[in-house]
Amino acid sequence: MTEPNGKRARVAERRGPHPADAMALRRLRSIEGQIAGIRRMVAEERYCLDILTQVSAARAALNALGLHVLKRHLDHCVADAVRDDRERLPDVVDELMAVLARSSI
Repeated sequence: MTEPNGKRARVAERRGPHPADAMALRRLRSIEGQIAGIRRMVAEERYCLDILTQVSAARAALNALGLHVLKRHLDHCVADAVRDDRERLPDVVDELMAVLARSSI
């Protein structure tokens, strides 16, 4: 869909944001802690393989968060489009596919 200014409107913005996701927020706080720990390890010149192990763990945590958000999107936004607004469904699917095409989820 295109807005009057010629830009493609994001489907989710038209429907409004999700309410706060407590699980996602907890995971983000944990990931922030992991990143702070990696920063300290680098500053302390810790063993490279130990740092790489922590980087891998942080990536895994981010991927898990991404999957959680993806499931939430499917359960809510996509399901709403299927149930309530079938005309909007192709835009919802296209938007999701574009995000997945540029991510590692």
